[in-house]
This record gives sequence, structure tokens and C-alpha cells, in this order.
Amino acid sequence: MFQPLSNIRVVDLTQVLAGPYATYQLALMGAEVFKIEQPDLGDWTRYGTAPEGLQEQQMATAYLTQNAGKKSITLNLKKSSDLKSLKKLIKTADVFVENFRPGTANKLGLSSSEVFKINPFIIYCSISAYGHDGPKSKRPAYDHIVQGMSGIMRLTGTRDTEPNKVGAPYIDYATGMNAAFAIVSALHEVKRTKKGIVVDVAMLDTSLLLMASLVTNHLNTGWQPEASGNEAWSQSPSSGAFETKEGLLMIAANNERQYGSLCRALELDYLLEDARFCVFENRKRNSAILQKIFADKIRMETADFWEDKLELFAVPAAKVRSLNETLSDPQVLERGITKPMEVNNAKAPLHMPTLGFKIDGETISPKTQPPRLGEHNSLLRPDPD
Repeated sequence: MFQPLSNIRVVDLTQVLAGPYATYQLALMGAEVFKIEQPDLGDWTRYGTAPEGLQEQQMATAYLTQNAGKKSITLNLKKSSDLKSLKKLIKTADVFVENFRPGTANKLGLSSSEVFKINPFIIYCSISAYGHDGPKSKRPAYDHIVQGMSGIMRLTGTRDTEPNKVGAPYIDYATGMNAAFAIVSALHEVKRTKKGIVVDVAMLDTSLLLMASLVTNHLNTGWQPEASGNEAWSQSPSSGAFETKEGLLMIAANNERQYGSLCRALELDYLLEDARFCVFENRKRNSAILQKIFADKIRMETADFWEDKLELFAVPAAKVRSLNETLSDPQVLERGITKPMEVNNAKAPLHMPTLGFKIDGETISPKTQPPRLGEHNSLLRPDPD
């Protein structure tokens, strides 16, 4: 099994989503992750909707999603003996991850400078909403707050309906992946330089870099993006969303080859000889007319029909699906983005997310189930006061 971090120990002081998802990636790659939680409370995500059999186990679905493969230790960091126990663990670790509001770790005596005194070779990773510098650094935030701050909400929907929040907490998950990437990179740098590193990961930075092409276009040309609904960002008149006899179809025919293939697939070959549409500039000038011609033709069959037919002509296209349709699609099932796992007391195996890529044709899933609160306390006994 792909376990490149099997000799790496992580002290994880994160909770909710972005931070735990980052350390979950590390656990999937073999790292020993000690999840430090508050006694009698634990990660906030432990509480909420849970699968059958786990309602009383402090294992809500939100917690299960990104905490398999970890070890749970409960420590009260305001208690001197527990803080001392944590520092003993830090001394043996390769990575320290926290997602407190900037300044909180300092108050606990866990600033980067203090942690480096304990372990000068450790990677100190901080995950926060806005980063550790700048006038807004100390502000708290969650995914939907950063969505508003980042500008993505003004681009979601149409000009008449924006702003709209993106339907999933994509900034949280992207920030977690960004942090995991940063930590793995830092592991190589520590090996090279033989000194510790501070990694500062911000949700706002991540959200803007997910829009990198828009950001650079605006800063370099002054272009101002606007909400475009279901239109393609390419603004190609032969791309976008099209109503069908049953369902909505997304099509991307952005270049000349794809445009020609689309016309042939739709049996509209005559458009290739029409002066209004034979070159891209003319298609742009007459886009409303061209889109109506396409729309009238596409409306005659179902989205499933056109998806299959356009595949034969190598035209990128997909039916707009619901989540349950997507998760039951043979392509998704083949990729194995989740793997079933037996979890104590659960009435059935539970699906756990896998690593976001395949290795030698295999998906990488967690080795151990999500831990019960304090399940591994025996591994680190606090000193008495």
C-alpha cells in the first residue's frame, strides 16, 4: 500500500473541517496522527446527524468524514499537566497542526517559537481564515463567510440572481488539501535544511487561488468578471447549458475542431458553410442565433441520448446530475472515491473518503476506523499535577 508518510508523526490540534481534512490526507498516506481533543467534548463535528447505531457514540457523519485513521487523545490544554503531556508528544513529532484563531496558540504557550524550543525540526502548520498577517488576521470565519469575502458569491448564479453561496463547503476542503500539500512539501524542506518551518495556510488565500485565472485576468487587464449562470467561462457560443427533452446538458465546444464535431453530431453540417458561423469571430457576433439553432435541435432528445452521442464525436458533454445519480454512476464507482469500512456499533459498513488520486491503479483508504473520543489516551498518560 502507498504509505510514504509511515514514519511521520503528526500532532493535530484542529477541529471541524479544513484542519481535520488536512490531517486526514496525511493519515491516508500513512502518518501517525494524534488528534488532540477536549475532554468530554471533542471535535464539534462529533455531534449531529449520525448513521444508525452511532447516535450515542459521538460519531456524527461530519466527524466520520475526515477522521478515520487517527488516534484520539483528550487533553485540557489549560491544565498544566495536560499541557506538559502534549509537549512531550510534540518532542517526538514531525508535524504540529493547529487551526485556532491567530493569537490563541500563543496564549496557550504553543506559539511557533515555543514549539521550536521543544522540537527545532518540527513543521508548525497554522490553518486559519485569513492568515497570520494583515488587518483581518484575527477575525473568525467559516466556509460561507469566506465565500462572501472571496467574491465567488458574486459570480455564482445569473446577473439577476447573484450573489449565491456555492452549495458545498468547497473552501474548507480545498484549504485542507492545500495544507496537506504544504506539509508534505515542508517535510522535504526540513530534510534538506535540517531546521523547522512555519506553514501559514489561509482559507481566503485558497479561495482566491481556486479562481486564479479570474484573479490574474482582472489584475493584469482590468477585466471585471460577472455572474454568468450556466454559461461556459470560455463564452464560446457553442458551449454552455442546453435544455433537452429530459434533463439539462452541459456542452463545451470551444475550439474549431470541437465546433465542427458538434455540428456533425447534431446533424447540422450546413452551419460549417454558413458565413455567419464559419469562423469564431462571426459566431460570437451571431451567438444568439447560433445558440437558438443548437437549442432547438438539442431539445428534441434527452440529455442521456446527447451525452452518449456526443461522446462518439469527442465533444465534451455531460448531463447535469443530482448527487445520488453521480454517486451511482459506473465511472464514479470505478474510481473508488469512497471505500466501505466496518465501524463499531454501526448497522452497516460506512463509506469513507479515499485519497484524491490513484497509485498504481489503486485507491488509498484509511486503515483504521474513526476513533472514539479519548480512545487512545492510554498511549499518553498525563502527569499528575
